[in-house]
Amino acid sequence: MKVIKQSIVIILSIVLSVNPIKFYKTERPLPVYRALPCGENEKIVSVFQKGLASGYNLTINKDLEAATGISLKFDSQAAVILGESARFSDDQDDIQNIFRILLVKSSEFFTFNVRGQVAPFAPPYLTSLKINGEEFCSRPNLTYFKDFPVGVLSNPDRHCGRRKILHTELIVNGVNTKPGDWPWHAAIHRRNKSTFKYICGGSLVSKRFVLTAAHCTSIQGTPVLPDSLGVVLGKYHLFRSDIAIQEKEVLDVYVHNEFRTSSLSNDIALLKLKTEAVFNNYVQPACLWNDSVYDRLKFNTYGTVVGWGFDQTDSLTSTLHAVNMPQISELDCIYSKPEFYGNLLKDKKRFCAGYTNGTTACNGDSGGAFVYFVPDIADYKGSLVPGAWYIKGIVSTTLSRQDVSICDPNAYAIFIDVAKYLQWIKTIMDS
Repeated sequence: MKVIKQSIVIILSIVLSVNPIKFYKTERPLPVYRALPCGENEKIVSVFQKGLASGYNLTINKDLEAATGISLKFDSQAAVILGESARFSDDQDDIQNIFRILLVKSSEFFTFNVRGQVAPFAPPYLTSLKINGEEFCSRPNLTYFKDFPVGVLSNPDRHCGRRKILHTELIVNGVNTKPGDWPWHAAIHRRNKSTFKYICGGSLVSKRFVLTAAHCTSIQGTPVLPDSLGVVLGKYHLFRSDIAIQEKEVLDVYVHNEFRTSSLSNDIALLKLKTEAVFNNYVQPACLWNDSVYDRLKFNTYGTVVGWGFDQTDSLTSTLHAVNMPQISELDCIYSKPEFYGNLLKDKKRFCAGYTNGTTACNGDSGGAFVYFVPDIADYKGSLVPGAWYIKGIVSTTLSRQDVSICDPNAYAIFIDVAKYLQWIKTIMDS
């Protein structure tokens, strides 16, 4: 990925207390709310106040003896604070957000505190609670905070396009990312004799499907054999292993039936995985573009491209990079190089984005997504706003230099407009 700009990464930090939450008395005490986080199971109760600045309490209303083992699982990164009646029996699982607790005293009701991001971001929801191996939260409620006036915004797409790691919420032009920042980005490899070689990026859009470019998965327009491809999810370092990678074999390769190698029209493909992806802090699906997004996006014309593509040294980057780039009008794009962009933009199923100053998508970025961050609520006035990432485009091609088949860093990139292919995507994923 070609980049010449340095930018700022906004880091979110969590300050943890060693003591359970305490509701301090004020002149006007804040109301206390209660909800059932595990469906209709009245033995598990969530207690919280407006703002959730000190997290929320979870109480198990059940006679528990000393040495009882409790296992907790949350849908995103969390911190659990215990009182004197319990201790952690094992290290926290930072990939699946699992905590294992051992009671050191018997209790009629066991209470602990849970913390994550403060409002308006949704805190971590409980997804599993096991007592001595028996599940007590088989039907978790993953929306209840938005039903109370506690400052949490409505999350219309909570199950896609959201980071589960708390350290980075915003990232801009061309800086190193961190593991977990882009959990839907996939590395696609093709068999080269006895080994697999990285060829393209892709985006996880469900537990079984990865969206990418057709030219990454075909030879002269014909889909390659599934066995010749491999997909790695949760990857951050391109040339070495990571703590949470999932290596997947490909079951089927779906190249758009109107893809043309000569013009790269309809340059879109889906890979169906042999086994389901396991969603965790480092592996999550992106959201697919739809018409409702426009109401919340408003006038934002900047999307983000992520990849291991060529940098200033004309070589693949060793870690995942991200760059913000504006979507360019068709007229401005064609005007910059009529003989190249004029033909590419004829079919109205592609769009142009990038800069002409050395920042662009490049070799190795193909197949990756052009994503927009879409706020949960339009015109939200806070400095940080919850939202989800939507795939607007797929990296398809860019102008090459005259002397070598490597991207021209001073030229715009061309993207497949995913919105024009939603029915095709849905048909394949539902088949």
